[in-house]
Amino acid sequence: MPRNSRIKGLRDLSVEARRTTVAEAAGIDAGTIAAFDPAHGLTTKVADQMIENVVGILGVPLGIATNFVVNDVDVLVPMATEEASVVAAASNAAKIARVHGGFTTSSTTPVMQAQVQIVGVADPEAGRVRLLEARDELIALADAQDPVLLEFGGGVRDITIRLVPSRAGTYVVAHLQVDVRDAMGANAVNTMAEAVAARAAEIAGGRSLLRILTNKADLRLSRARAVFDAATLGGPDVVDDIVHAAALAEADPYRAATHNKGIMNGISAVVLATGNDTRAVEAGAHSHAVSPAGHYTSLSRFEKDARGNLTGTLELPMPVGLVGGATKVHPAARAALSLLGVRTAAELAEIITAAGLAQNFAALRALATEGIQRGHMSLHARTIASGVGATAEEVPAVVARLIEDKKVRADHAETVLAALRSGR
Repeated sequence: MPRNSRIKGLRDLSVEARRTTVAEAAGIDAGTIAAFDPAHGLTTKVADQMIENVVGILGVPLGIATNFVVNDVDVLVPMATEEASVVAAASNAAKIARVHGGFTTSSTTPVMQAQVQIVGVADPEAGRVRLLEARDELIALADAQDPVLLEFGGGVRDITIRLVPSRAGTYVVAHLQVDVRDAMGANAVNTMAEAVAARAAEIAGGRSLLRILTNKADLRLSRARAVFDAATLGGPDVVDDIVHAAALAEADPYRAATHNKGIMNGISAVVLATGNDTRAVEAGAHSHAVSPAGHYTSLSRFEKDARGNLTGTLELPMPVGLVGGATKVHPAARAALSLLGVRTAAELAEIITAAGLAQNFAALRALATEGIQRGHMSLHARTIASGVGATAEEVPAVVARLIEDKKVRADHAETVLAALRSGR
């Protein structure tokens, strides 16, 4: 049965009915995503094996973004986030992108890097050349640490040497460039760095210090692009204003920080849902946003194409995996990967990037038209209403009043709820 991400009326169903509907649309058995129910998800017993000093489990809402088409395949995208409007905004953006075929994505090979810092080298330039001469020896030593990775076609692809001047002297820094296949790769590259450090220091004529991966994963990039129809957006003026909004983010670091945060709203939600490392992805993304000239800028670009439609593109590091870590231990993460139906880490990375572009576009469209608060606050009002104790039956009336009064605040929600219950 082909997958279908276009699900009408999903928000009107109960939580249980949504799970059943989503499973059917994804062409999988409902039991496959049973772990999305807290009663069948992560237990304290499993959590106790994941981190130290476990005392409980913190739940995060997990929603499904609909309407996504990625490389001509319908995809239902799980998103774990506490922020209202993220799932709805991404779904709406994906619906608009469907008009011109959805999202097209691509990736580089999954190469991660580990750094070996060597201090106290008397002749850094000569030390750099000595290490390059020993390239084959160091690669063989590193590859010997992970024969399983080699069996799957991975392993060290190259070693580069950088000289890094600092206030404490010039460091010789060796970079191991490792194809980690479908893993995120931190453990693999760290083990390799540890193994070669002593020999590299001996060759360079210094002492090894740091031996660890870099989260600036600029050799492991994912890209997404989409065309957003001008007529669907509301005409050429809206396209022009979105381009202006995006151009400000390119030019101004103050705007870029919020612009990129919007991208990460979508990206981090999918990374978290699939049990991957949100901090690693966020660190890589923000470091990638620094231009060669040292200017912090936007990760995405929006332009008007020859037909007057809006084109959006996004390229950034995406170090995520399907094997190891929480992706294999956390029941909900496994269920999320089953729902996505991805076969490789590259496919996962590309879907995540598409979600980031969708979220970014949705925010820009809102900013360039009605303003961000209208849509965001209507959803935020539900959180406020629930927070002051409104029942499921009372929430719609409280939300409607908060929006009508343009006072989406907890104190006003308490007043509205009290009046509702008293019959006033």
